[in-house]
Amino acid sequence: MGTSYSVKFFSQQPVDNQALQLQLEQELELINDLMSTYRPQSELMQFNQQQTTEPFTLNEQTAKVIAEAIRIGQQTNGVLDITVGPLVELWGFGAAGRITERPAAEKLAEISDYVGINKISLTGNQLIKADPRLALDLSTIAKGYGVDRLAGILEQAGITDYMVDIGGEMRLKGSKPDRAWRVAIEKPEAGNRAVQRIITPGDMAIATSGDYRNYFEQDGVRYSHLIDPRTAEPVRHRTVSSTIIHPSSMTADGYATALHIMNAEEALRFANQHQLAALIIVKTDDGFRELVSDAFKPFLADEVR
Repeated sequence: MGTSYSVKFFSQQPVDNQALQLQLEQELELINDLMSTYRPQSELMQFNQQQTTEPFTLNEQTAKVIAEAIRIGQQTNGVLDITVGPLVELWGFGAAGRITERPAAEKLAEISDYVGINKISLTGNQLIKADPRLALDLSTIAKGYGVDRLAGILEQAGITDYMVDIGGEMRLKGSKPDRAWRVAIEKPEAGNRAVQRIITPGDMAIATSGDYRNYFEQDGVRYSHLIDPRTAEPVRHRTVSSTIIHPSSMTADGYATALHIMNAEEALRFANQHQLAALIIVKTDDGFRELVSDAFKPFLADEVR
């Protein structure tokens, strides 16, 4: 997945750490083999390379992730769109590597013709693309799914006090021996590691989407790695991070990306409309401003200041 992972747990019963780690890493390898855009023979890449509109049979795990991505995509009116893979590549944020200047308008228009969440359909494990050129990118949701899978392995082993982290997407349950798990939400400043808030999520997952480390600049314009499918261009508003707390890390991962693509006011309205626990941080001329959804406010009650 192009990142690191961490699993911390406490157990009253003996645990074979070596066997457990092997099981966790085998699961991560499987998810990469299914959903990676960096492995040419992954299941996802086989679908992307299929130049027909014939049904493609997916592994059950891949189908589950794509089904949730489609649900969130439809609920957000296409803001979360896993078909933006070709646009991600065109803008230099995919496997092909970075670019130093914005793509030509003609190329953007050409690719936009076959991008859109309405151009894929999933029935059971059968996935169909409406245009043979369409390609998927699950980087907005697959890490969160990986977190959920590792949490499931821990629970199958009888472990009920744990924290799983894959590249900043997390799921927590139970507590440490002396206190509850606490999570720091990073201050969204490039080149600086500082804490914006510390929260106690309880038995929940937490995901953050930010663009303050992955971008390029041209002629004084900052181009984020997050592509707005409504414009086919990177977002340019002043939201710098969006955090979601949810029972599912996969779902939190998808919503965090969607809310970050929306402007801050739109994102807050959406979060309140759908009872999502969301913290949106916006850069201002004087620092940062926080927008907190109604469902997120209870998680601030125990904040360590």
